[in-house]
Amino acid sequence: MSGDVSGHRALAPATRIGLTLIAGGAVANIYYNQPLLAVLVAEFGERAALLVPTASLVGYGLGILFLVPLGDALPRRDLIVWQLLGLAVALVAAALSPNLTVLAAASLVIGVLACAAQQAVPFAAELAPDASRGRIVGGVMTGLLSGILLARTASGFVGAQYGWRAVFFAAAGLALAMAGVAWRTLPRSAPKQRLRYRALMLSLLHLVRSQPILRNASLSQALLFASFNAFWATLALLVEAPPFDLTAAGAGLFGVIGVAGALIAPYSGRYSDRRGARPVVILGSVLVAAAFAVLALAGQVSLIAIAVGVLLLDIGINGALIANQTRAYALAPGARGRINTVLFTAIFIGGAAGAFLGSRAFLLAGWPGVCAVGGVFALAALAVSWLGGRAKPA
Repeated sequence: MSGDVSGHRALAPATRIGLTLIAGGAVANIYYNQPLLAVLVAEFGERAALLVPTASLVGYGLGILFLVPLGDALPRRDLIVWQLLGLAVALVAAALSPNLTVLAAASLVIGVLACAAQQAVPFAAELAPDASRGRIVGGVMTGLLSGILLARTASGFVGAQYGWRAVFFAAAGLALAMAGVAWRTLPRSAPKQRLRYRALMLSLLHLVRSQPILRNASLSQALLFASFNAFWATLALLVEAPPFDLTAAGAGLFGVIGVAGALIAPYSGRYSDRRGARPVVILGSVLVAAAFAVLALAGQVSLIAIAVGVLLLDIGINGALIANQTRAYALAPGARGRINTVLFTAIFIGGAAGAFLGSRAFLLAGWPGVCAVGGVFALAALAVSWLGGRAKPA
């Protein structure tokens, strides 16, 4: 494909599939190290458990903030291809790491370049017709969420069979394959405006100031992810203690339930296209609040209650995310990369705050404290979404 494209021409099945695979395959790279931490600690020492996963996540946040906006000023297909090629090089460097310093540095670069996943999502929104934008974005987000879910499983299996270095070599091959997919399936698209990098970054502040719907979507989703991380940062502490006494592997199995959240994404997008995004965000907030009600009532005594809570939490969070993305991407067609940066930077900040406050609450008040923190965040998100009905596009 060549030349500028409209949404209707560009979104051939191959394009949709390509964007979905790129979103899931790119984001997976920041999670491959997590099942390998015990092995990395055995080889490089205890600091590996902190430095390696932290470096990849920090790098991903930096990539969202400093690289994703470039998609509004440069051809997005070319940007994705070059990021994936660089990602392959960084993964090989990780696989060949002779010491922890090199591995941590490679992990930081892997995180930065893995934000190609966040280039794919606004690209899908850019190419999609207005009437089906939510459904298309939801489909690509299903790929991204599935990549997060499957990365740990695939990495754990390959690492157990062939060693941790094999995981990074295999991931490098996958990144090269994804670069080929991007080159072959994604259309060329000229940016709608030419901005210097400094102007591009300063325009992030203008978007925040001038777009009340973007502020509302970012704040409500940040609050929901604070709830989400308050739960996941403390779940293992609950289930690995009496009366459950599960292993770390057993605690990790609750993450498999998250596939429900991934599968709900296209339906959330489709409803947002037809009826509007705000009701979906409100419903998602209600489901998250309900999850913490279930967890508070029976989470300390029943694994089934925890499973129900996880199911409600994942469906609510991911349904609201697709709806918030749908309404945010509709605001400024030439600025979807920067809109994505604002939205996901807020989400990262909210997630970090939730993990910190959830952990503190567990230490001070146990599981009821975690449920109180998560429930308050969810109710705050509900209030923000409800009051956001008064917000109008700039």
